[in-house]
Amino acid sequence: MAGGVATVQHNLKMQPSVSLLPSSQSSFCGSKFTTSIQYKRKVCQPKGALNVTASSAKKILVMGGTRFIGIFLSRLLVEEGHQVTLFTRGKAPITQPLPGEADEAYNAFKSKILHLKGDRKDFDFVKTSLAAEGFDVVYDINGREAVEVEPILDALPNLEQYIYCSSAGVYLKSDLLPHCETDAVDPKSRHKGKLETEALLESKGVNYTSIRPVYIYGPLNYNPVEEWFFHRLKAGRPIPIPNSGLQVTQLGHVKDLATAFIKVLGNPKASKQVFNISGDRYVTFDGLARACAKAGGFPEPEIVHYNPKEFDFGKKKAFPFRDQHFFASVEKAKAELGVVPEYGLVEGLKDSYDLDFGRGTFRKAADFETDDIILGKSLVLS
Repeated sequence: MAGGVATVQHNLKMQPSVSLLPSSQSSFCGSKFTTSIQYKRKVCQPKGALNVTASSAKKILVMGGTRFIGIFLSRLLVEEGHQVTLFTRGKAPITQPLPGEADEAYNAFKSKILHLKGDRKDFDFVKTSLAAEGFDVVYDINGREAVEVEPILDALPNLEQYIYCSSAGVYLKSDLLPHCETDAVDPKSRHKGKLETEALLESKGVNYTSIRPVYIYGPLNYNPVEEWFFHRLKAGRPIPIPNSGLQVTQLGHVKDLATAFIKVLGNPKASKQVFNISGDRYVTFDGLARACAKAGGFPEPEIVHYNPKEFDFGKKKAFPFRDQHFFASVEKAKAELGVVPEYGLVEGLKDSYDLDFGRGTFRKAADFETDDIILGKSLVLS
């Protein structure tokens, strides 16, 4: 059905609405994608291209996949010749064109993506629908709790690999940095559900791989990471940064993360392993503000430092990063998987700006309420 949606109904008792729907997206296109990122279409590919080859075509289930990481990952999986099904609640569009993407490329991808509509917290439905389909590999992009993963494992006893998106936020705060995969973890972390999921996968004897990103950025980012800075730069406003601004952090581009997710597929070196994935350079908060300005072609930003303890922001979040040093080593991924980040920070921020914010698109509208509180007070660190 050209340009439309074909439906394949399962014969599942009490589940008449289960369907696999061809959906939408194509290979990474867009202004930069079509001109300087050609995925597996040229022998000699320029910087930023993803050139990975899976050993054989797999039937792959992606839990999530309609936002940010999942969008880029699903495109690469289809490019590699895999049959890809996205499991979502169907509340958001299953696919969307990338910035500047040609209709032909978008429609080509759209015809290959399948959709399984359901709620992953409906465990009976998950077991029944996944068992009926059978999948070789699961990419779990949006899993937060172990209890949400167990039904998937029960439904797929012959699963070849479970690839999980965890978080570097699981590490216990430490004076010794960068965080390494063997470092102590924090059972009280807000990401404790991801820790428990990793423990479940290990206890079940599943062939799993867990990826722990730090801060992720790039086009279509739904978290206010680079977007927070871009809003202030565009408005010509000072950038309020807590304390000294010398806190060191780390960002990784979403396309580099997508590459890493592909690199672990069917890779024996990734079996029952955890990998930190991010950029291979670190940056201070002040340095990040200046990098965002450079990426967007803005003047050198005015940075205002403040002491967060001297302000009451209520439930508002005044700054998008945790106010501490927070970065992780990616040496294991480099050595074991050959994963080398292709995007430098300014280059990656420029890619994000040019393909997203610079086109007038963003996820959250500008909100300067906490900025005004900070700038309106005299309690500013010199």
